[in-house]
Order: sequence, then structure tokens, then C-alpha cells
Amino acid sequence: MKAHMTLAGSLMAALILTAGCGGGGDGGTDGSSDPSNASVAAGKVTFSKICSACHGMDGKGMPSLGKDITTSTFVASDTDEQLLAFIKEGRAADHPDNTTGVPMPPKAGDPTLTDAKILEVIAYMRSIQVKP
Repeated sequence: MKAHMTLAGSLMAALILTAGCGGGGDGGTDGSSDPSNASVAAGKVTFSKICSACHGMDGKGMPSLGKDITTSTFVASDTDEQLLAFIKEGRAADHPDNTTGVPMPPKAGDPTLTDAKILEVIAYMRSIQVKP
């Protein structure tokens, strides 16, 4: 019984460590890693709470607000670090690359959003991208 509990505890610790590290790969900073399901799931939760107001629950955008993320070449071509920097900085309504005329506030308007949470959102965004 005691050996069974020790084995179960070791397995649980391994699962927690794996989920906390975001799976394998290089940490998702080049846009080509395969993020863990836990990262994608956590990113979906954050996306639905914060990003969906402008980008829609399905990431397909909202009229006159946020762009469609599922087909965005911007999202597809930037690295995770570039997207992280973009989300942290935001984009003013009058920025030359802003095609909606609607500002994207830094950290989507949530100053408590951590880099780790933003990277989870990026993992989710990548998971909903339509592959050509």
C-alpha cells in the first residue's frame, strides 16, 4: 500500500512538472514548438476572459473590433517572443499598421497579465490557426 502511494505521488509530481514546463521543446519562443495541452487549455481560458471581447470566442474577430486570429498571417509569421512583445505593448488606434482604427491596449487592458499567461494565450492562438 505504501509503495503504491509513493508511486502515485511520483507520477503526480512528474505530471505537474511536465505541465508547468509547458511540455517539451524550446519553451515556445520561436513559434514552432508543440505546446502542451495544459498550456493551450490555460491559454483558452485566459483568451475567453480577456481577448474574446474583441477577437471573438472562436478567435474569428468581431466586426469593427479585433482581427481574425485564425487566419492571421501576423500571428502565423511572428515568433512567440515577437507576439509576447506585441501583446505587452499593444497598438494605438493611429498606428500605421492598425487596420481597424481600434486601439489594442497593452496586455489587452489587463495590467496583471503575466508573461507566462500571455505565452499560454499565444499557444492557444496557434492552436486555432487554420493551417494552409
